[in-house]
Amino acid sequence: MRKYRTKAAGVLAAVCIGTILASGCGKGDYQKMETVLAEEESGLEEKESQEKEGNQPETSRIDRENTMAPAPVFTDVSDTVYIKGNNVRLRTVPDTSDSRTVAAVLNSGTSLSRTGDSQEWCRVSYNGQVLYVYKSLITTQKPQALAETTAPAGQAAGQAANSAQISNGSQVAVDSSWKYADYSAIKSGTATMYRSEAANRKGITICVNAGHGTSGGGNVKTKCHPDGTAKVTGGTTGAGATEAIAVSSGMTFLDGTAEAKVTLAMAKVFKEKLLAEGYDVLMIRESDDVQLDNIARTVLANNRADCHIALHWDSTTSDKGAFYMSVPNVASYRAMEPVASNWQKHNNLGESLIAGLKGAGVKIFSGGSMEMDLTQTSYSTVPSIDIELGDKASDHSAPTLDLLASGLVEGVNQYFGK
Repeated sequence: MRKYRTKAAGVLAAVCIGTILASGCGKGDYQKMETVLAEEESGLEEKESQEKEGNQPETSRIDRENTMAPAPVFTDVSDTVYIKGNNVRLRTVPDTSDSRTVAAVLNSGTSLSRTGDSQEWCRVSYNGQVLYVYKSLITTQKPQALAETTAPAGQAAGQAANSAQISNGSQVAVDSSWKYADYSAIKSGTATMYRSEAANRKGITICVNAGHGTSGGGNVKTKCHPDGTAKVTGGTTGAGATEAIAVSSGMTFLDGTAEAKVTLAMAKVFKEKLLAEGYDVLMIRESDDVQLDNIARTVLANNRADCHIALHWDSTTSDKGAFYMSVPNVASYRAMEPVASNWQKHNNLGESLIAGLKGAGVKIFSGGSMEMDLTQTSYSTVPSIDIELGDKASDHSAPTLDLLASGLVEGVNQYFGK
């Protein structure tokens, strides 16, 4: 049984002795806390790593499944409902923590017999199976088939989608009925869904989010947490704030290149490697500007992907190496939904990505993680990570991006056990 190691709190306590700098990446959503202590690069690294490893035991997949939220309670009903939107997943259990529970992927207009109803899920009958689907993805009114069909992401082995042969590169918009969609301030843009044509197609969709790249995103604010509570760590928006900028513009590398340009180039390389590996890919951004704020990007990933990976570089100038933004070890934050039901999965994904990067020979910063209260994490219902692939001083040439992409793919393989 493959195991994942969840890092406990340690990085912030160890590094926040000196001056705390707001990240030039301006995560607004992706907010970071930086340190200027030189010790971070040397003696403290080993100490922090030991502390983190000592504070958090390894957990197996079974252990993690035991921490899932309680099963929903269903009220018996009997009516006909219809799929609303494309790439809608029907699952064998009412939970999104494991892509292997996907039994079918249906498109707009497909009729289903509904047999049960809960707050967020519906129980339905499809092809003789009892399956589950999000309530926000069905309607009692038969909709018109969408003009553009999208790829059947997450389709289980041996299951055929009820649609014609699908062309790649279909657009996916935010559905206003999706959970947390109404918290978004910028959501008129669309993501793009790609279906792998590899012989070993895995039936798993990876959301690749090229950080930044939303014109006007810095002029709008959104809630840091869906329950309206305040941030528990500092960053571009300080601890105690209840709102943060919707999408920051990002920093500028020492050679004058905008971070948003590099994250986009990285996302495109990563996409091609994932498709070749057999993963389907939801690309949040494929141009310099997409009108999707950080909440909209997260909501798209929640509803159309099996995990969410946001690509960034940090604002320091030491070529510090790669690390991921881990979930703060703050009781109130980890008790808040949807964080409570998903924080371990977020950290496990981050650990797997760092392991893949390390295996590819990529420099890793400190213990490989830094605690940060992110809007992305606060709204994510699928495994979700902001991965920092270096900083302002780091090389971002084509060969380096290729190496980073290879390491990230290996990390994805480790996480999904592929």
